[in-house]
Amino acid sequence: MTESGPTDLKKRQRAMWALGDYSAVAAEVIPGLGRRLVEACGIGPGQRVLDIAAGSGNAAIPAAETGANVVASDLTPELFEAGRRIAAARGVDLRWQEADAEALPYADAEFDVVISCVGVMFAPFHQAAADELVRVIKPGGTIGLINWTPTGFIGQMFATMKPFAPPPPPGALPPPQWGDETHVRSLLGDRVADLELRREKAVIDRFRDGAEFRDFFKAHYGPTVAVYKAIAAEPDRVAQLDRALADLGSRHDLGNGQMEWEYLLVTARRSG
Repeated sequence: MTESGPTDLKKRQRAMWALGDYSAVAAEVIPGLGRRLVEACGIGPGQRVLDIAAGSGNAAIPAAETGANVVASDLTPELFEAGRRIAAARGVDLRWQEADAEALPYADAEFDVVISCVGVMFAPFHQAAADELVRVIKPGGTIGLINWTPTGFIGQMFATMKPFAPPPPPGALPPPQWGDETHVRSLLGDRVADLELRREKAVIDRFRDGAEFRDFFKAHYGPTVAVYKAIAAEPDRVAQLDRALADLGSRHDLGNGQMEWEYLLVTARRSG
């Protein structure tokens, strides 16, 4: 890749996540995921914690509430404004810093805990992101991730959008692969110990039906907004995607205004 290649790619990624309003997705749809990750990692007072691809702080803020010293990093600093408001309302302080998950601006072994809640999985080059994640954590430190699975609802949503989306850059891998146990083991390798991989489900009660899910994500979720933007001049394709996403939501409706979205909870210790 030329030097301009990754720079242009990062600019496109940043712009995509600045579309819509991801803080609404985090607060209204998946508010409990960050706290689940913090609990699974046993984060507590005085620990130095890095949240990679933190967005508006869905995991970073609950981590700070435990008394940990938290850095919330993300490629898209536009997401920090909402996070700062939420943190202030909860009475916690943390550091917000623009950072690329594939080239983190931190020293080796700088953190006691490194976490990411449906965040690092969207870095396009998985091995580079995994290498950075491991690099910045001290030996014996804790790694904690929540990643959407390929077979779960969000994995299926990305599969539904794929035919309508621009092609990914060469070498980029689909985000939901981070929710596949074999893939995670391959990425982390023998650099971690006590690796635990648990499939769990988030209960989603935000949407009355598949159409409401589609309309909310169409307006608020950066990747979905970007796909619709790419096909805006093709009304037939817009209508096809409208139907496909509403149908997806309807198929996963449990019949009581709830859905279940599967994720992979990853915890491990850095070896050494």
